[in-house]
Amino acid sequence: MGGLIGGAKKPDTSAAEESLRLQREQTALAEKKALEERRSYEEQSASRRKAAQRGGKRMLLSESRLTPEIGIEEETLGG
Repeated sequence: MGGLIGGAKKPDTSAAEESLRLQREQTALAEKKALEERRSYEEQSASRRKAAQRGGKRMLLSESRLTPEIGIEEETLGG
């Protein structure tokens, strides 16, 4: 009758619970690291795209030219 009145004891699951807690922490850290790596990759990719789009025009409009939009106005060998 001990089982009916509440004499049965629950098994000790503290080791399994601790293992599960550690596993959840490791999973959370891995997810956080993956998110940071993805964010970093996205930022690098965006900066590369932006540089590719604007880099060419910037090189053509050099500060060393007198009138960057028109080009060099002095005579060259070909003209």
